Formats: sequence, structure tokens, C-alpha cells
Amino acid sequence: MATARYLSHPQVQIDPAVPVPDWGLSPLGLARTQAFAGAPLLRATRRIVSSAERKAIETAQCIASVLGIAVEIRHAMHENDRSATGYLPPPEFEAMADAFFASPTLSIRGWERAVDAQTRIVAEVEAVLAEPGEGDVLFVGHGGVGTLLLCHLGAEPIARKRDQPGGGGNLFAFDAATRIVHHAWRAMEEVAGQ
Repeated sequence: MATARYLSHPQVQIDPAVPVPDWGLSPLGLARTQAFAGAPLLRATRRIVSSAERKAIETAQCIASVLGIAVEIRHAMHENDRSATGYLPPPEFEAMADAFFASPTLSIRGWERAVDAQTRIVAEVEAVLAEPGEGDVLFVGHGGVGTLLLCHLGAEPIARKRDQPGGGGNLFAFDAATRIVHHAWRAMEEVAGQ
């Protein structure tokens, strides 16, 4: 039975002068990804599908190069659209993220509504899994929309309590056929030996 995994990119190089979708991985984020790329649990992966944001592509390409497979880019897998505010200092960002998850049907300061971001990421994942193919699938994306996907798969309301631990570089797994969740967010390092 094939497994689908959703991996959030790890730490990024924060630069307030650069649009957030164009941020790349930090040295720590790259090192974590390189260490994870050879994990035994990835050996059955036959498809890697990434968001078009630079940090996700860099994460996906690092893993794909070890596995010898190509990265598929899906533009609608991007993080929730926060362009209305752009970069926010961490305390302000955390308050906004709390509001985003707490009021999923509202646009907070122009951010994409959580319900819309959830519909978008679920549609992308379903479209990929509907295509014929064998083996595991690795989706590489972002913590916000990943959490929205996890809430959907678990038939739970949108809530930040399902959000990934800080720092990124976390993944959850689910059955590619039944969509039953095998495990919620876990750090790459925690599952690397499995």
C-alpha cells in the first residue's frame, strides 16, 4: 500500500527585502534536508511534488537528487497568501497566524482565508493522487497549508493546535488510497531512521 507524505521545508534565510516566496533555505535548513534525504522511509518514493516557492523547491531537489527522480512543480501548492502584509516580525507573524487559524472564514488583514487555502491544497493533493502510478509520493510544501491538509484528512476543524512544531522540516504521512493518517507532524530527524 502506497504512502503519501507531506514535508514542510525547514529553516529559511529570512530577508525582509525579498518577497517571502523567494526565500531560500538557510544553511541549517539545507543541512537538515541533506541529512534527511537518505532516510530509509523515502526509498519507496516514486514521485516528489513541490510547491513553486523557492524554499520548497530547494528542499524537494535536495531529496530528489539522492533518490534519482525529478521534482514536479505545482504552483497552487503555495503557502497561504500573505502578500497583503509581506514580511512580519516574528511576534506579529505569530499573532497573525493565530488569527488565521482561529477565524478560518475571515481574511485577516488581507491574508488568504484559511478555508480557501485548505480547499486549494486539498484539490492539489487529490489531483496528484488521482493520477496513475505506483510507489510512495512525497509532497513538499509549507507548514500553514500542510496543517490545513492535515485537519482535512483527519476530518477535524481548522485549528492551530494541529500546526507543526517550530522551525519547519516536519512531515506527516497518510495512506495514499484511503487517506487515513498514519501519523501527524513529526520532525525529519525523528522519522529518518524508520
